[in-house]
Amino acid sequence: MKNEYTTKQRTAILDFLRENADRHVKASDVVNYMRESGIKMGTATVYRTLEKFCDEGLIRKFIVDEHTGACYQFVGTPAACHSHFHLKCTECGKLIHLSCEFLENMEKHIYDEHGFTVSSAKTVIYGVCAECSHTQVKKEHADASSCCHAK
Repeated sequence: MKNEYTTKQRTAILDFLRENADRHVKASDVVNYMRESGIKMGTATVYRTLEKFCDEGLIRKFIVDEHTGACYQFVGTPAACHSHFHLKCTECGKLIHLSCEFLENMEKHIYDEHGFTVSSAKTVIYGVCAECSHTQVKKEHADASSCCHAK
């Protein structure tokens, strides 16, 4: 009976990951979804199951910095996920997949000229996303217009 319960939990987590394959999710996202869906599941079970899925190649685990928890993404099978670089917004924390011919050429150059193989699936470039940049520009403009120049 316990195996059946575990199988239901595993299936529920896998279904959630499949439904959210287009984004990176945290373990807390899985826990919250299960709680909101009325599925009884402990946090430790979620973490254990995510690690098993990583070991099986069903999901990828991304650790982008020491301040942010790991995120996961469903890939189905190891062959289903192609390598790509990632962009990490230092403002909102968004992690963006980036397939870019320029970076692929850079990766090839690094190998051809320096004999070094870049792990593009684990490469993260930090900066500020367009959405946060736009918000910052609007805030700077608002701050500048509220300055008092009276003497």
